Amino acid sequence: MEFHHVSILLDACLDALQIKQDGVYVDATTGGAGHSLEIAKRLSDSGRLICIDRDDEALQNAKTRLAEVWQRVTPVKSDFREIDRVLQSLGLSGADGILFDLGVSSPQLDHAERGFSYMQDAPLDMRMDRSQNLNAYEVVNGWSREDIRKILFEYGEERYAPLIAAAIEREREKKPIETTLELVGVIRGAMPAKALREKQHPAKRSFQAIRIAVNDELCAVREAMEKAITCLNPGGRLAVITFHSLEDRIVKTAFQTAAQGCTCPKEFPVCVCGKTPQIRLTPKKPVLPTEEEIKENPRARSAKLRVCEKI
Repeated sequence: MEFHHVSILLDACLDALQIKQDGVYVDATTGGAGHSLEIAKRLSDSGRLICIDRDDEALQNAKTRLAEVWQRVTPVKSDFREIDRVLQSLGLSGADGILFDLGVSSPQLDHAERGFSYMQDAPLDMRMDRSQNLNAYEVVNGWSREDIRKILFEYGEERYAPLIAAAIEREREKKPIETTLELVGVIRGAMPAKALREKQHPAKRSFQAIRIAVNDELCAVREAMEKAITCLNPGGRLAVITFHSLEDRIVKTAFQTAAQGCTCPKEFPVCVCGKTPQIRLTPKKPVLPTEEEIKENPRARSAKLRVCEKI
């Protein structure tokens, strides 16, 4: 697989990170390495970029794409929620900038064999780390009807979750649901006619939900935000691109909590909690893609970039 990935909000991310030539930076979601390449280009040979990904193919392709700057790059196979352990294992006390692009990379969506896409037929998989045991086949065929309904509703915000979960249960009693297009057919068959006339593909929300469950994405984001803020050097920047409301809510809450400081009730005459702000929001509102970028890359439409700076 070749990772021809269009980096979203690239210029905004580079501006947000305020890259120093001799600094230490982390691309916690290397993916197609587009952000990584531009960060590494701005470093001197005394600077360092840590490229983290749990997808072996992403790291293999990063070595090719980053060949011209490879002497400044340290690739690490890891879940980004382990960012603190990654830095510790490399003998680093912190980072001057950390980037998270929480979208699924274009190659994972576009290459049928990965099983992420509802547009192409493939075995049900959806694992970002293909060495892990849990995959989409196990979720669809092994989880209870109630657990499937729950993830479709909570992770996919799918209003027809009960109908779809019931249809999956009925179908798998006949035979296992083995491929992406088989699952799409079950989802289509469960939804009312008015839902099938909507502009959005009827399986989009369900596939998102199953992918999130397979890869434990929301828990990973929650853990990673807390650890990344802690890992920043003073003055260091954390930049996070999200693509749907569930992720963005987690990032927004983590930033607000870290920026808050004292949590004592207002009626207390003096602070007794001792908490001080860890970060400042820079800017306070998320950065959105321009209309020009959306036109060039429709996948950017739902992107939001939130940035904070360690105090």
